[in-house]
Amino acid sequence: MAALIPALAFAAVVGSGLMAGLFFIFSVCIMRALSRLPPEQGIAAMNAINVVIQNPLFLTAFMGTALLGLILIAAAFFSGGQGNWLLAAGGLAYFVGTLLVTIVFNVPLNDALAAAAPGETANELWQKRYLTDWVWWNHVRTFASIGALALFALGFARS
Repeated sequence: MAALIPALAFAAVVGSGLMAGLFFIFSVCIMRALSRLPPEQGIAAMNAINVVIQNPLFLTAFMGTALLGLILIAAAFFSGGQGNWLLAAGGLAYFVGTLLVTIVFNVPLNDALAAAAPGETANELWQKRYLTDWVWWNHVRTFASIGALALFALGFARS
C-alpha cells in the first residue's frame, strides 16, 4: 500500500484541483451572471446545469476524489509520517467540506429549485434561498477544495 500512496496522492491533487476550479468559477462568475438574469431565465439555466453536470466525467472527479481522500486517511493511520498526515487532512477537508456539504446543503436546494412551481414560488426560492444559501455553501466548497488541494500537494511532495 505504501508504494501506491504517491500515485493516489497525485490523483487526489488532480481531482481536488478540478473541483476547486469548478466551485471557484461558480462562486466568482456563474452565479453572479445568473443572478443578473430575470429569475425565470436564471432558474432555467441553473436547472439545466444541474442536469448536465451529472455525467461520468464530473462524477468520477467529484466522487473519485472523495474515495481517494478516504483511502489516504486510512493509509495515514497504517503508515503514519508527516506527508501521510497531510494527505489525511486533505482527505478530511475534501470529504467534509466538499462532498458532505454538497450532499447536505447544495443538492437539496438543487432539488427544491427543480421541483418548484414556475412563477412566484420558484422566483422566491431563487432570490431568497438559492442566490444566498446555495451560493454561500458553494463558497464553503470552494475553500474546502482549495484547502484539500493544498494539503494533498504538500503531502504528495513529502510522500
